[in-house]
Amino acid sequence: MTNSTAKGSSGKISTTALEQERILAAIDIGTNSIHMVVVRIDPTLPTFTIIAREKDTVRLGDRDPLTGNLTPAAMGRAMATLQRCQEMAKSFNAEQIVAVATSAVREAPNGREFIQQVDAELGLFINLISGQEEARRIYLGVLSGMEFNNQPHIIIDIGGGSTELILGDSHAPRSLSSTKVGAVRLTADFVTTDPISETEFRYLQAYVRGMLERPVEDIQTHLEVGEKPCLVGTSGTIETLAVIHAREKLGMVPNPLNGYQLSRKDLKEMVKRLASLSCAARAALPGLSERRSEIIVAGAVILLEAMTLLGIENLIVGERALREGVIVDWMLSQGLIEDRLRYQGEVRKRSTIAVAQKYQVNLESSDRIANFALSLFDQTKGHLHLWGEQERELLWAAAMLHNCGLYVSHSAHHKHSYYLIRHGELLGFTETEIEVIANLARYHRSSIPKKKHENYNNLPNKKYRHMVRQLSALLRLVIALDRRHIGAIAEVRCEFHLHVREIHLQLVPALPDDNCALELWNLDYKKGVFEEEYGVKLVARLQPALAAIVS
Repeated sequence: MTNSTAKGSSGKISTTALEQERILAAIDIGTNSIHMVVVRIDPTLPTFTIIAREKDTVRLGDRDPLTGNLTPAAMGRAMATLQRCQEMAKSFNAEQIVAVATSAVREAPNGREFIQQVDAELGLFINLISGQEEARRIYLGVLSGMEFNNQPHIIIDIGGGSTELILGDSHAPRSLSSTKVGAVRLTADFVTTDPISETEFRYLQAYVRGMLERPVEDIQTHLEVGEKPCLVGTSGTIETLAVIHAREKLGMVPNPLNGYQLSRKDLKEMVKRLASLSCAARAALPGLSERRSEIIVAGAVILLEAMTLLGIENLIVGERALREGVIVDWMLSQGLIEDRLRYQGEVRKRSTIAVAQKYQVNLESSDRIANFALSLFDQTKGHLHLWGEQERELLWAAAMLHNCGLYVSHSAHHKHSYYLIRHGELLGFTETEIEVIANLARYHRSSIPKKKHENYNNLPNKKYRHMVRQLSALLRLVIALDRRHIGAIAEVRCEFHLHVREIHLQLVPALPDDNCALELWNLDYKKGVFEEEYGVKLVARLQPALAAIVS
């Protein structure tokens, strides 16, 4: 690999430049293809430069028609591609590979088994992300390569299994949606003739139109009166259509393709012509690969129907999408971005509070419990556990949402909390992280984690099961401190006597004349799970000086 590094007046390479340079790889495991980008990050700007790309059409979306499972053949192709991506990333000395999986893996009954297999065989952990989270990261990716100038833009990303529609204006996205219409999915479900028959084509159009109506309405609802948004199209289907159009209109393909324009009028003519050709004839067109030729008609129909419903005449091609968004999201998580995208760094917090409000959680009580949880987490780190910032954030989210199940019923509300969190569309978190949060909420009371519990077994590996056991035990403890929901305890201080395996909690009451008897009793009643998990004896008492006052 050739590194571009800064040189001083003496011609020597600056060690500062080397220290600043960071290499990261991002892998997007889609329904049709697996893509990887390797980037060089300059934290001082902050920006990144793509230094390598890898792509393979593995067609994970070719699932078993009876079971919906990923097929052994598709998983084998994916495994080989992922191994090649991994080797390439290592050759560039990437410090980390961030891999995400979308529609095909998300929906397949054996999707989690596939993720576990990749982890076991390659040591590569795949983050499963929801449709809305996919849309959010696509937005980040597009913004990293295109200036919106604070004006409204609609982004359409047509994948193999889903289509994402996003409305944003350089700031927080106004609308995020992911709809189950994709080029591979629709071809498999609706196209049996070659060339496609008039009947199948009309049915395909009608189905796509019906599926896109709702997300388009949501976008229109979030547009201000008089706003006329631009349309940005990303990913393989749209780039391929742009390449075909450029070859025919210009006789060449612009490089880069970023910013190339395609009109709805020209697209309509292209769709009509592509639909009239057989798959073999389409594959003979310059710029259209054999695999893409199989699914291009369905993909083009999605784009045309979207533009028609939105009433937009022209589309601009954006070359950055999900994989670049994964890079931006990682940079945000590392605190490397301080510019106009900084707001996204708090997306987890804002999304968690939004879900809490949706399910009418007592935010005052949850906030106290969350603060206790973080305090206890920080004080016990290095003494009882070695979890880091990521786990701390998951604990905070679980503390904020642990009681959301009361929205359904008081009875077994911890189980309802699990379900609501799993399906609450938390943004900024991967599916695995959401599973952890939901499990932490599930075990904030009643039964401890057990192997026979399906939700506990949904966690990808031993690390995450261990995380849930330890952090849920801590969460149970701090919930006991707010027994009366009045903020009776103002502060918790830890003293460690680990030579005798004891931890002492000094509780500072909010009011000097409150003996906090109920909180002390509740803590004593609930501490067993914590003591067993960490192998310590817990002793709790009011801060001595205040205890003397109330006595």
